[in-house]
Parts: sequence; C-alpha cells; structure tokens
Amino acid sequence: MKHVFLIDGSGFIFRAYHALPPMTRPDGTPVGAVYGFTAMLLKLVEDTDADHIAVIFDRARKTFRSDIYPQYKAHRPPPPDDLIPQFELVRDATRAMGLKAVDMDGYEADDLIATYVRQAREQGAEVTIVSSDKDLMQLVGEGVVMMDAMKNRIIGPDEVLEKFGVGPDRVIDVQALAGDSADNVPGVEGIGVKTAAQLINEYGDLEGVLANAQNIKQPKRRERLIEQADNARVSKQLVTLCQDVPVEVPLDDFDVVKPDVGTLLDFLREQNFKSLVSKVEARGVSIGDNGNKTKRAASSTTQNVNAVPAVEIPTAQAEYELVQDEEALKRWIAAAMEAGVVAVDTETTSLDAMSADLVGVSLCVTPGRACYIPLAHKGAEAQGGFDFGDGDGQGDQGAPEQIPLAQALALLKPMLEDPGVLKVGQNIKYDLLVLSRYDLDVAPVDDTMVLSYVLESGQHGHGMDELARLHLGYETIKFKDVAGTGKAQVTFDRVALDKALDYAAEDADVTLKLHKMLKPRLVAQHMSTVYETLERPLIPVLVQMERHGIKVDATELKRLSDDFAKRLGDLEIEIHKLAGQEFNIGSPKQLGEILFDKLGIEGGKKGKTGAYATGADILEGLAADGHELPARVLDWRQLAKLKSTYTDALIGQINAETGRVHTSYSMAATSTGRLASSDPNLQNIPIRTEEGRKIRKAFIAEPGHKLLSADYSQIELRLLAHVANIPQLKDAFHADLDIHAMTASEVFGVPIDGMDPMVRRRAKAINFGIIYGISAFGLARQLDISRGEAGDYIKAYFERFPGIRTYMDGTKAFAAEHGYVTTLFGRKCHVGGINDKNPMARGFSERAAINAPIQGGAADIIKRAMVRLGDALDGAGLHARMLLQVHDELIFEVPDGELDATRALVKEVMENAATLDVPLVVDAGVGDNWDEAH
Repeated sequence: MKHVFLIDGSGFIFRAYHALPPMTRPDGTPVGAVYGFTAMLLKLVEDTDADHIAVIFDRARKTFRSDIYPQYKAHRPPPPDDLIPQFELVRDATRAMGLKAVDMDGYEADDLIATYVRQAREQGAEVTIVSSDKDLMQLVGEGVVMMDAMKNRIIGPDEVLEKFGVGPDRVIDVQALAGDSADNVPGVEGIGVKTAAQLINEYGDLEGVLANAQNIKQPKRRERLIEQADNARVSKQLVTLCQDVPVEVPLDDFDVVKPDVGTLLDFLREQNFKSLVSKVEARGVSIGDNGNKTKRAASSTTQNVNAVPAVEIPTAQAEYELVQDEEALKRWIAAAMEAGVVAVDTETTSLDAMSADLVGVSLCVTPGRACYIPLAHKGAEAQGGFDFGDGDGQGDQGAPEQIPLAQALALLKPMLEDPGVLKVGQNIKYDLLVLSRYDLDVAPVDDTMVLSYVLESGQHGHGMDELARLHLGYETIKFKDVAGTGKAQVTFDRVALDKALDYAAEDADVTLKLHKMLKPRLVAQHMSTVYETLERPLIPVLVQMERHGIKVDATELKRLSDDFAKRLGDLEIEIHKLAGQEFNIGSPKQLGEILFDKLGIEGGKKGKTGAYATGADILEGLAADGHELPARVLDWRQLAKLKSTYTDALIGQINAETGRVHTSYSMAATSTGRLASSDPNLQNIPIRTEEGRKIRKAFIAEPGHKLLSADYSQIELRLLAHVANIPQLKDAFHADLDIHAMTASEVFGVPIDGMDPMVRRRAKAINFGIIYGISAFGLARQLDISRGEAGDYIKAYFERFPGIRTYMDGTKAFAAEHGYVTTLFGRKCHVGGINDKNPMARGFSERAAINAPIQGGAADIIKRAMVRLGDALDGAGLHARMLLQVHDELIFEVPDGELDATRALVKEVMENAATLDVPLVVDAGVGDNWDEAH
C-alpha cells in the first residue's frame, strides 16, 4: 500500500448537481448530478497513481453528534427533491467502475475518511483526500494532503495555515471558538476565524484560551469567552473528527482492480449518457494506471498544480464570458429572451443605490454559464497609475474596451422590461433602484434572498455568501478579493476586468442556481401565497418608496443638534456635580465606580469582568428608588444617542441631488416579516418623548404638499382578540370602547367611568405585555410593584380571558413540535431554541413564539395594504407618494388639493387589507411635518 485516494463522495455529488443543468433519462428519472459525478470520477481516477481508492458517502443525517448537541445541522434544509433519487445512482456509478462505495450509520463521511487516513498512515501509505471541505483540513499533515479537484489545487499545511491562521493541528481549536452557522455549531458569539486564530496562537489551544479568558482586554470578548466556555467545548467535540470508527469495510478492500468495461457501459447506457459511452468505448478506462505521467504531492507542503489534472466538468468558472461588443451582448439578450428566465446582477461604485454609478451588468441564463458586461471601468491612469490589466504593462492606455453605457442599456432595455422574461436577483431591490435611475423599469422579478426568507426566516441569514455555502456547498469570491481592503480598497470601476468577470458573473450564476433550488420549494412547503401575494409584489413598492425618500429640514436639524449639544453640556455639569467629581459619563466602568463605590448606593452587582452592571434597567431601577444621578445619566444617554444617530447623522445623509434622505428597507432582517430600516434607521425615533417629536418635526413636506400619517390603531391587540378568540375583547373593539379601560374593568372589577388613570395604565401594561409573553417579574419592574402583586394581576387577567392562556399554551406546543409558528396569512416564523434544555433560553423562545403570529400578522396586514395602495391611488387619479413605513404607520406626501380624497382612500384600503373578527381602524393625520401629521 503506497498511495490511498479517499474521495468525498457527498461533496462530489453536490458540486456536480449545482454545476450542471437538470437532466433526465428517458423514464423521467433525474440524472444531472449522476452525469457530473460520473464524469468527474472517471477523469479523477484515470489520472492518479493511487493503488487504493474508495468513495466515501454520508448515509443519514443523524449521527453521534446529534446526541451531543441536538441542534447540530438542524437548520440544514432537506436536499432538493430531484437530487434524492440520484444518491443511490452515484453509488451504482462508483461500483460500476469497480470502486468501493462506503458509508455507515451513526457517522459522517468525514469520520470514515479520518479513520481510513489513520489506518493508511499506520501502514506507511501516503494519502490524498479529494475534497475542499474545511472540516477535513484537520487531517492534513505529514504524508496527507487534500486536493480540490475543481480548482486543481493541492491543500497542504501552508494552505491550511493561510485559511485558518493556524496549522492543521490547531484547526479544531479555531473552529471551536468560531463555530459554524451552516452546521449550527455554536462557537463563541462574536468570534470569527481571524480572532480565534489570534487567540489560539497566543494561548496555545482552546483550553489555554478559556483558562486565560479573564485576561482578555476587550470587554465583550472577555465576557463571552467566560460565559460561553461550555459552548466552545461542545463545539470542539462537534468539529473533532472521529478516527476510530469501527469501519465495516476494511482499508485493504480499496485495492484498485481493473474495472469491467461491460458493466460500466451497461450502467452508462441505462442512464442515457451517450457522450460518456462514446469515450469509454473509444479508449476503455484504466483506473490507478497513471504511471509516470504525474508526480505524487502528498508529502509536499506547497501547491503542485501538476500533481493531478483538474476534473473536466462544465463548471461555472470555465463558462464565464466577458462581453465587450454589441454582437456578443445581443447573443446573450437573445438567449435570455428564449429562456424566459435570466439572473441579473449589477456592479456599482457604492452600496448606496441612490448615489451609486452603474459599472457593469452580469447575466446568467443557464447554471454554469454567465457573462459580465463592463460599462464604466476605468483605465490605469484613472486608477492611480497602477496596471490593472493582465500584467503586461499595457493597462495605462486608457479605459478597457467596453460597450458605451447608453448603447448597452438601450440594447438591454427591451429584455429587462419584457413581461415575458423573468429577471432573478439576489436582493434585487437594490439593482432595480440603481437601474431605475437609468430609466429602466425592470419587471417582472424574483428574488432569491426573499425566497430564502419566506422559506426559512429565523433559521439563518439570507445573504448570498451564506446561501451559497448552505445550499450549494460553495464558497463565493469576496469583494475584498477583487477590490482590496482598507485604504488600498478601490471602487469596482477600478477592478481589472479579469477579476471583475469572475466576481460579477459568479454572482449571477449563483443566483440562478439558488433560484432553481428555492423556487420549487414554495409549492411543496405551501409558501407560494406568502411569496406571491405579500413579498414579491412588495419589491417594486419599496423601490419607489426608497427612490422618493423624504425631505428633511437641514437648518432645523442643525438647530436641534446645537440645542442637544448645549443640553448635554448642562447635563454633564449637573452629573459631575452630583458625583462630586468629573468622570467619563460614557464609561460604564467609571459610572459603576461612582455609583456604587464613591456614592455607596446599594444594589451594585459586578459582572464576571469585575465591573459593575450599569445598563438601562439598572439605572431605571435606581432612579425609581429616588436616586438623582442615575436618572440624569439616563437623560444624558438618550440625548447623546439622538444627537449622534439623528440630528448629526441625518444632515450627512441628505442626498445632494434630491435634498431628501432615502432610507433602505431590508426585507429579510427579522423573523416575523417586519421590515427593517437602515441608512438612516427611521423606525427607532422615540414616539412619546419630546426630543423624538422635535426630530420628527424636521421631516417635512415639499411646498404645495402635506404629509399624511396613516397608523393602524392597536392592531396587535385586535389580532390577539381574533386569533385567541376572546369575546370580551371582540365586543369592546366592535363597540369602539377604550380597550385598556375595559380590560381594567374586567380584571380589577372597577367601573370604567371615573377610572383612576393608574389603574388603566396597569391594564395597558398587561394588555401589551401579554402579547410579548411578559412574566410576573417583567410586569413588576414595569409597574414598580411587587412580583406577587404582578403575578396576581396576570392570574386575574387569564381568569377573565381564558382564551389567551389557551392560545399561548397551544402556540408554544405547536412551536415545540414543528420549530415554527404561523401567521394568519401562512407565514412561517421559525423559532430556534424552543426545545432548549436551558430554561432561560427556552423561555425566551417561547415568548418569541407567542408574539410572532401577532407581530407577524400585523406585518403581513400592512404589507397587503402597501401592495394594494399603489394601484388604488393610480386608479383614483391621485398623486400621493408613499414615503415611509414605520411599524404600523405609513407616511405619504400628498398634494394640497388631494388631501381629503387621499386620506379617505388610504383609510379604506388599509382598513380592508384583512378580514378579522374585529374591525381594523386607521388613524390618519395631516401636517406640514411628520410630528404634526402623527
């Protein structure tokens, strides 16, 4: 035994599946992945000098790791339906070549590979692991290398060091700290591979890091290492490969034998693989008979690209085309028109869609084949004198060859606007907004980010890199890889075309592959209605809202900022006077020492870092006890945040062209369906404080217009009454009663007339707290009463409204069984940790499960309204523009002469966006600024 070849069969089949378009044999059985797998395997084994070869597969998802950590790989989606029947066929392909196909219950393929590696090294053989899986890199060492057959790359210790920042012997320590979101390995929150490597290099190994955690300088990192040490240790167990599996197939059985060509041909003909049949008939097949054609590289620590020729399969990278003339572009446009589906991606100079310049467009019509159309790349002179070309020094001759922007867009416009061609994008809202500024109205569209969100919200992130890793087993090229980092980073118009091609075309290619995988799951998982009626039609609505933006008064913001600065200065003087000395108010450590050491206030609690806790909840408790200093610090913190986040930042976010701020709405940021706002975040401006109202006054209407605010009244309580079927609440809403006064009357037995405002306040706190699964402890803190009294209130509440308890218990049980809850409109809100053994973690998830159908239902209703309002306004000949969505509120800019008609129509559409057992009510106000309208 001299050279053992261990092939990661599971990795091979997934890469083959995503590299090739779908194929079926005459009886309808899908075989695209089988073809790719077989082609790769034939090429691979013919070009090796190995004397022992085996293909190792995963057999089932449940392994011994599931017993260690039940959530391990729990978020992984099931394999695509058309891939499942191909699993056994690839094993048949392996056996038809005379090779062993090995798998085993209770263990992953990686564990079998690790065990065979150990056995082979004990017999003195060198080993090549054919895989690019990072989890196998811990096995690399003397006599053991990995080979990425797709990239023709040998992975030795140097390559492992480059990827992980440590040698192979410390890979598991780095993985234990960094975790792995794709496999649901927890790791330590906030620690990535780079930080983990730094820590391991400093302290030796995982236990060394944990033993020295208290010495870590960064406070958050120190706290997390201390608090999550058990997570790190469990993670190390999960990522450590088992090297003593009681394997059922002995290593000696992997001895290479001459395959029976007849058996192989019978298999290939059965699958209808005519091209492979022709190749085998022409030259036969010789496995492990490489002779002296290649050199063995297992003992080398450097990359030897000649060691094993790359597997020849139609990969995406090999089929990327740089489109620099009109004829080539016309070919791609014609292909897109014929196919009816095309993935589209734009490259720009900025992440801000309202200020970004278009640099290029990429298209993909068939998985594995994509193009990049450069439109505004600059020459080396514009790039600071560097040669961004092919290294021949000719890059300084000006801009590279590319189709003039206007001509290319004129050619693309008919296809991009053709209603018969579906345009697919990843976060396509950004691309639509950029292209709309070039007079391109792209439609219809699909969005892979939104598809993933509808199918798996709350389970993982929905960015392209994570989706490619999760669904395709593929690591995408990163922006920093082509544009650099830090001060050396360039905008995309300065990226060399060869690099730009690979990066940009890959985006379109991966997008189309994800679309082919995710879109069919909508029907199978009964999520088509949510996607087709709520999310997809919302995309163009949000594009228009973001493009419109909202006008702000920069002068008023500056005046407010100056006012806040003066008040902060006054507060600082007052706080220092109360403290008896000057200190950094923004330092929690210094504040804690002042409060609990110098002033001797009781109740101070030190964390594991040795510093006192000074969070808002602590300060609020101290302020409620009559301590003035913490009350003033709370005032100072709120004012400082408003100044930095809004009055200062908003001035810099005014678009120079439009004079407006253009917030960006994220469609896939929450687990409940709510939209999130960023750059700037307009959803966190305080509603009930004087300072919040002052900031809202700076949001103004254009001359000749007013702002209209339309806000759902108590929509979550109305949904609770509906879904929990509470007769008293339903009756109160139908009678248009004061719902909080009614609740107080029911729970506390007091008359509504002449009710004490404090009693009503307590009922209000319970009403809204119940939606969020509030505990007696939480209610006690909110109302400043004893926990026992709060518990009595909650008990009385459930006795008067037993349907709410039934709803809560039923929702928690459903979530525990299924891992998700649903809204009225069928949205699935996945709830991680619902079966966690830790009571605190489980309690948090249970409260989230109770709230999600209510909050998610409210999000669905306002989305339904937003989707309908555009057509309704157009149909009525009204010119109002929807500008903002903030929680349960919509903001419109309305011409003065259309105020009454617009208000009436908006209320009608919003109040009829859903049919509940209680009426939906919208409060609508008008003003010159947001505060007046609100």
